[in-house]
Amino acid sequence: MKRSLLAGLLAGVASAVIGAPALAAETAPANDPQRDNDIIVTGARVAQAGDQQSASPTGLSLSLRETPQSVTVIDRQRIEDFALTNVQDLLTQTVGINVERTETDRTEFNSRGFDITNFQFDGIGLPLFYSIQTSDLDTVLFDRVEAVRGANAIMTGVGNPSATINFLRKRPTTGFQANGSAYLGSFNMWRLEGDVSGPLTTNGALRARVIGAHEERDSYLDYNHVNRDVMAGLLAWDVTPALTATLGYSRQDNRSRGVLWGALPLTYSDGTRIDYARSASTSADWTYWNTIDQTAFGELAWKPGGDWAVRGVVTYRRFEESARLLYAFGLPERTTGRGMQGQTGRYDSNYDQLLFDGYASGSVSLFGRDHQLAFGVSNGRSDGEQYAGNGLAFVDYGDVRDLANFRAPQIGYSPMAQQADTRDLLTRAYGAMHLNLTDRLKGVVGATAIWLKSSGLSYGTDQARNNSRVSPYAGLLYDLTSHLTAYASYTNIFNPQREVDITNRRLDPASGTSIEAGLKGEWMGGRLYGSAAVFRAEQKGLALFAGQFNGTNGPEGFSYYTGQDSISKGFEVEVAGRMTDRWLVSGGFTHLQIEDGDGIRARSFIPRDTFKLAATYSIEQLNDLKLGGQFRYQSRISNTNGAVNAAGQAVPVVQDAYATLDLLGSIRVIDHVRASVNVRNVTNAKYLGTLKYGQAFYAAPRSVMATLRFDY
Repeated sequence: MKRSLLAGLLAGVASAVIGAPALAAETAPANDPQRDNDIIVTGARVAQAGDQQSASPTGLSLSLRETPQSVTVIDRQRIEDFALTNVQDLLTQTVGINVERTETDRTEFNSRGFDITNFQFDGIGLPLFYSIQTSDLDTVLFDRVEAVRGANAIMTGVGNPSATINFLRKRPTTGFQANGSAYLGSFNMWRLEGDVSGPLTTNGALRARVIGAHEERDSYLDYNHVNRDVMAGLLAWDVTPALTATLGYSRQDNRSRGVLWGALPLTYSDGTRIDYARSASTSADWTYWNTIDQTAFGELAWKPGGDWAVRGVVTYRRFEESARLLYAFGLPERTTGRGMQGQTGRYDSNYDQLLFDGYASGSVSLFGRDHQLAFGVSNGRSDGEQYAGNGLAFVDYGDVRDLANFRAPQIGYSPMAQQADTRDLLTRAYGAMHLNLTDRLKGVVGATAIWLKSSGLSYGTDQARNNSRVSPYAGLLYDLTSHLTAYASYTNIFNPQREVDITNRRLDPASGTSIEAGLKGEWMGGRLYGSAAVFRAEQKGLALFAGQFNGTNGPEGFSYYTGQDSISKGFEVEVAGRMTDRWLVSGGFTHLQIEDGDGIRARSFIPRDTFKLAATYSIEQLNDLKLGGQFRYQSRISNTNGAVNAAGQAVPVVQDAYATLDLLGSIRVIDHVRASVNVRNVTNAKYLGTLKYGQAFYAAPRSVMATLRFDY
């Protein structure tokens, strides 16, 4: 895309925001089964589904305009309009979030230059294990998804200054409602889902909701097939008018075959690119990656009087996975195409997380004004076990130029043995206050204190640590006009790290600061929201891949790291809401710079410019006809994968800038029944899904999905 076109897109978003009143490159070898960050349990306020206020950054009930950080909300309507049936697709379309599709069944996310490590469900932090989403996370369970960009010191206390992703569960409703959908799409994809909710008693005091989905699909990638079942049940009981108890359970069973572990080596040994077909895969039909993800929670919510609310939540999550995998490595010779080998292994893992969280919030009067106060405590535990059996021989891929006709033979394995047994304990105490200083001037202050203790062994590395920290948060907002607010916020960073140094000892936690400032506005009675922000985050001692152990001072073949100082800075512009009664828009532009402590460009696999825009236009008179589209652009990315040229210089792998376009059309067939068609990647753009680890596979080509939906 030409720079002039990108400038025009940015100008259009900026115009909508301001003019609305008138209208770290690193490589991690794939034999390292744990990548990036730790299992960390965090807690926060539980937000009720249907509440249109964002509580993730501060624990306070604040509107988007009152929140001194950048927040993006993807609601249920957009999920259904664009058939965003999994979280990976949803976050791909979320402003300021980058999705690194490193493998078919493992995905990583980053924002503002750093990996996203904090994930919450209803404001309760149950992060992805090792910050990686294994298998697809289905969106049928959620009412909406919030992305709070920047450090989140109050409600997590740990992690990168990237973003916090908060998934808001669907909850039982006081009135009866039911819906069901049937999907049929490219690559033999079909899907059924249903959602029934309503009262079980005449007075509505006892309510229930049942949700389910089944999906099967082949893939544009050779060998790949996915079969997924999702179910959830929730029960809410108004014990008294002031006390509500809620119980919930969900289960996602994902069975994948022909999966990628690692991806395609991208260059020959002389540094030239290998010309793969879009369907190319180094997998085999005998590989699989099966996961079962179960979560149960119990919640008590009490309203003692006034606007005060007290809430206690206990959450338990169990994640099980079983896999037989094949990883390709090596740089083949360009003249013969030979030199790529495969390593296979069997892996079983079990993870358990248990979290208790107590929270209270309400108004207090000080100096003649009302202010909001929120405080709470949480205690969490994560246990993980990993077992592995290594392949007894390597696989020779032969000529990679004929990869489509290669069939990897099955290999025997050594007996399964425990490789990791770890435990993390995290206790937190946190509090925040929204200060109503004057009619125009507001403040948000708070802090969290954490105590983190870890123990156990992981692939020969001692996981023991004992860290504690108090992290402050401060924000200031000033209403410039009745529509426009200026804001600024500050917090420090405390980021415990799993990675070890060359002595096989854990790196110290990374630390630093994060600041953000900007403008936020609401127009048209609050129906249109816009923001513009600048940000800067600095981390000291952030893990950077430095090499592999040779077996003397650490486990052979595994990675060691060094601490690197990193600085991320940039700006974002975003708009969301209704331009007119018929025209709904949501999108924004992010510009990013990432440098190391010496001012040298770092983490070049992250795009420096991204632009995302979604819009729908409805014509009620034509059977509720709805037309829409999603546009996404990202700038050039690169990484060095180990190949060198004749002069001995490292050869970077490059993915040029690209853009994708999705289109939507839907219409009401009869009352309560709607038909829609979604076309993704209309221009059939061919691009790599990531360059984070120097290997990659191509993203999906053009595809079509038809949906028939019933609502009552």
